Amino acid sequence: MTENLQYNTERNLLIIPEYGRHIHKMIEQTMSENDKDKRNKQAKAIIGVMGNLNPHLRDVPDFQHKLWDQLFIMSNFKLDVESPFTRPNEEIINSRPAKLGYPQSHPKYRFYGNNIKAMIDVVVTWDDGELKDALIYTIANHMKKCFLNWNKDTVEDKVIFNHLYELSGGKISLNSEKHVLSPSENLIRMSNKRFGKSARNNKHKKYRSQKQRWK
Repeated sequence: MTENLQYNTERNLLIIPEYGRHIHKMIEQTMSENDKDKRNKQAKAIIGVMGNLNPHLRDVPDFQHKLWDQLFIMSNFKLDVESPFTRPNEEIINSRPAKLGYPQSHPKYRFYGNNIKAMIDVVVTWDDGELKDALIYTIANHMKKCFLNWNKDTVEDKVIFNHLYELSGGKISLNSEKHVLSPSENLIRMSNKRFGKSARNNKHKKYRSQKQRWK
């Protein structure tokens, strides 16, 4: 009895494990059939079984196309049957995906975040005007709030203006005598209020969920 036991490590790998080993064996049996008409009938029967696993989608045309593609993929593209859809390209399926681009920049002032740097890069391309000035002022205020969140309880505006000048490559120059940002106390209060409200909402949600379970 122990001689007939088989371990999965000794069996063929399942190309699409979600369908299980029986579907893969049915495909292998169909591939061994010499009569093409019988292979076509068996392939359609396999497609029906595969569709039964998702009965709410089996009649959708796009889903049918997907099932036929998966049938050829599980046969390692060796199954010779007639398909109502274009056969998938083996080279495209097996090709390695393109390398995903990921920002590799290491900003000097990380507490501002990449979004601030992206906003600065955009605003410097705008034409001079009230809209540009308003956005620059908003960016500077947000930079000040980020600085206060991660560094100190207070910061002079000229420090923020110097950072803004540096991050913009010298294209944005603000003067602390002409431009005044929001007071540090207001920005800290706004931040604390936002986080406090979020914490209270989470506490109320937890209480309501517990109350419902008690009922």
